[in-house]
Amino acid sequence: MSRPRVLFADDQTLFLEAIEKLIEEDYDVVGRAGDGERLLTEALRLRPDIVVLNVALPLLNGLEAARRLKQMAPDTRIVFLTEDENPDVAAAAFRAGALAYVLKRSAAIELLTAIGTASRDGSYVTPLIAERLPGAMARAAAHDSPASLTDRQREVITLLARGHSMREVAAMLKIVPRTVAFHKRRIMEALHLKTTAELVQFAVKHNIV
Repeated sequence: MSRPRVLFADDQTLFLEAIEKLIEEDYDVVGRAGDGERLLTEALRLRPDIVVLNVALPLLNGLEAARRLKQMAPDTRIVFLTEDENPDVAAAAFRAGALAYVLKRSAAIELLTAIGTASRDGSYVTPLIAERLPGAMARAAAHDSPASLTDRQREVITLLARGHSMREVAAMLKIVPRTVAFHKRRIMEALHLKTTAELVQFAVKHNIV
């Protein structure tokens, strides 16, 4: 049976060398990337089973890199190995598609546990922040609900979802089109939506059309 293939992404070369030695008995380390953009390039080229990355990556941060990676290669398992102990960041990592979140100051065995768990499609979070993670996840989820929208934002999303153009929405709400565009952008940022189609799907799903 072939061993799981792992790609690392971190700009600390000496740290990566030490980590690679830690896992090389059980995994094939197929490459390294020193920044987020390089990570995406290498992931598409090497097709690793698992990507271990830092949150703080140059050029493209780890959270955004993870989101893009899951879109491009949804079967890739993502493990974060980072200095960032903020549970809100950890929550964002899991929402971006991660299966595991470990701190660099965690015991070395934790990384092996995290990678092994992720390779089986399980999830793992370091005990150092585990107690604070549920609250962070709940806060993040609240931002994805209609309750997080203002009354004006609900009006805008409703009219846009019904097929009206931004100019038509502006006329109906007696505001300028630029203001409608501002509200639309804020709504999509708050709900983590990328396209107008996703905005419409959200409105339909939550019965606010």
